[in-house]
Amino acid sequence: MVCGDLNGGLTGAPRLRHCTAMAEPSDFLDLAHRLADAARAETLARWESGVLADNKAAQGWDPVTEADREAERVMRELIAATFPDHCVDGEEFPPRPTSGPWSWSLDPVDGTRAFVCQLPTWVTLIALLQEGEPMLGVIDVPCLDERYVGHGSEGELIRGGSRSVLKTSGCTTIAEARLSSTDPNLFKGADFDGFKAISEQARTTRYGFDGYAYARLAAGSIDLVIESDLKSFDYNALIPVVRAAGGTFGDFNGGQDFSGGHVIAAASQDLYEAAVAVMKAAR
Repeated sequence: MVCGDLNGGLTGAPRLRHCTAMAEPSDFLDLAHRLADAARAETLARWESGVLADNKAAQGWDPVTEADREAERVMRELIAATFPDHCVDGEEFPPRPTSGPWSWSLDPVDGTRAFVCQLPTWVTLIALLQEGEPMLGVIDVPCLDERYVGHGSEGELIRGGSRSVLKTSGCTTIAEARLSSTDPNLFKGADFDGFKAISEQARTTRYGFDGYAYARLAAGSIDLVIESDLKSFDYNALIPVVRAAGGTFGDFNGGQDFSGGHVIAAASQDLYEAAVAVMKAAR
């Protein structure tokens, strides 16, 4: 590393403006953990006590709570104080652009419906991108005291103070796969037909886990996750975690175009290709 103390905390911020472009994603791992800790401090107590939700959708129901807003606010403040040259984009507030190569993607509460029902599977998603490519991902699960971290080929689960290496199951066939999706009603037209065909072939299918399903795919207890209508802050953190665990993350066509919100995460390349083949055949 060429520029000294990248993880020096708030007091180091003035020294960092000119040097982070030369850093590696792992140099920002300490900050990623501090962001997750800061978000937990805002979300967990509010989840335990219960909070009211506002609807931010013009039509339908898209809940947002004080926990969403406050968790994103404190993470943004921490990034700005530590690395003021980093861009920030999140679900609840407008982007803060800069001219540097690094940007943070924040989803303070992924699974707000689970949150307002006081179910424990909502997560906080934190991603660091370099020139628009997700390089470091954190899936934090406050209620279960689990944190899934991935960068490069290094994936780790931190649970209750213990650490273990993330590794997918390696499942290669749909017939043997444990499939998950947040809500089948989010698929439209031929995409619904394709997902239905896969779910009918899969060994078992579970719904409603949002980002937590990808965490468990990385840990080996889910084999295949297929989603539609995702936004960038929904999937940016998932990509490095799944790939670090040996999994495959791509779109419905076998590529890397996530602009349509279409995502397939699989425990192996063979399983991913099998799922893509079914989705294509339905079109």
